[in-house]
Amino acid sequence: MKGADLRPNKKKEDLIMNDYERALALRDETVAHRRWMHTHAEVGLEMPKARAYVLEQLKLAGLEPRPCGHGVVAELGKKGGKTLLLRADMDALPMKEESGEPYACPSGTEAHACGHDFHAAMLLSAAKLLKESEDKLEGTVRFMFQPAEETFEGAKDMIANGILDGVDAALAYHVSTGRMPVGIFMYNDSGTMMNSVDGFKITVHGKGSHGAYPQNSIDPINIGVHIYLALEALLAHEADPNKTCVMTVGQFTAGAAANIIPDTAVLQGTIRTNDRDSRALLVRRMKETAEKTAEVYGGTASVEMISEVPPLICDPALTKQIVGYMQELPIPGLTPYPGISANASEDFASVAERVPSTFMYLSAGFLDERGDAPAHNPKVRFNEDVCPIGVSCLTHCAIRWLEENK
Repeated sequence: MKGADLRPNKKKEDLIMNDYERALALRDETVAHRRWMHTHAEVGLEMPKARAYVLEQLKLAGLEPRPCGHGVVAELGKKGGKTLLLRADMDALPMKEESGEPYACPSGTEAHACGHDFHAAMLLSAAKLLKESEDKLEGTVRFMFQPAEETFEGAKDMIANGILDGVDAALAYHVSTGRMPVGIFMYNDSGTMMNSVDGFKITVHGKGSHGAYPQNSIDPINIGVHIYLALEALLAHEADPNKTCVMTVGQFTAGAAANIIPDTAVLQGTIRTNDRDSRALLVRRMKETAEKTAEVYGGTASVEMISEVPPLICDPALTKQIVGYMQELPIPGLTPYPGISANASEDFASVAERVPSTFMYLSAGFLDERGDAPAHNPKVRFNEDVCPIGVSCLTHCAIRWLEENK
């Protein structure tokens, strides 16, 4: 007589194995999604090709997707339980691609140099697997396919159109390049993951004149220079030295001729910090400094905020849960790296500011020269072996989180 199988959680073990095996079986399909997105790269809020593709693929998988702002939303699962949001951005960068890949974007003006094509592809495959496992879900999974992360417009656009209504928690992955093996995942469960970004445009209004008669002018270039120096002093004397605080003026434009003092000058820059209070202080004082400095020299200054994204602070408890679920999967070489932070910014922070969220990096690097170019570089390349890892983690973490958070 055959003895009984006394192994604990056999059903869970089978499910865990199946999630990774099913993602592996879908590798070619996920890569095909990724390469389609890569070749048809689009930037900004208006992404008609990507949006149509995502809508079509979700319908083929048995879902009922719909537009949400400029993005796409779909959901599946069991009504009455909690709702977990899975988010993928899908926009590219306005640059010429020089990766040398056979599926490179041919436009010469757009390139997926940040890996968002992977995010959309992995979420499409995860949606397919979760639809097949819908009867196992103890709640609802909502899928967020977002445009315009690079311009910090997409998340706010979809939030304004109700993407977070009824959402209890949110998860997003981002691929990362470099000389490192696939299997590493990076997260932060105790501090700020990524800095805020507040983009500003200061327009200085003066009075133009002939360059031979500067006494008849209110020189906006002179005012702009003093504003720039005052902003440098602001950072040196008012920012908390124990916090990360970076202010950069990357653009200063004025005039069209060497012998004419113009009417206006424009300074554009960004403020980044890992601290909410520091952010509020620096944005407020930047505006006051620009306006008051202009007044001293007889002009005026107006400040327009181009982007307003908070620091990305992941929910510690949710992050620990997701790490635990990921480590249940039999992924070869899966290695956690906690405590990661970056000066760069990510508009998923607008989601994390509103609902408990976590954001993690998945290595899509190489151990040879293919990993040398960084993200946002025209020569950057990403390792497609990350695809089944991302798909299985999205799928398994959604199932397990809903199971443990009924």
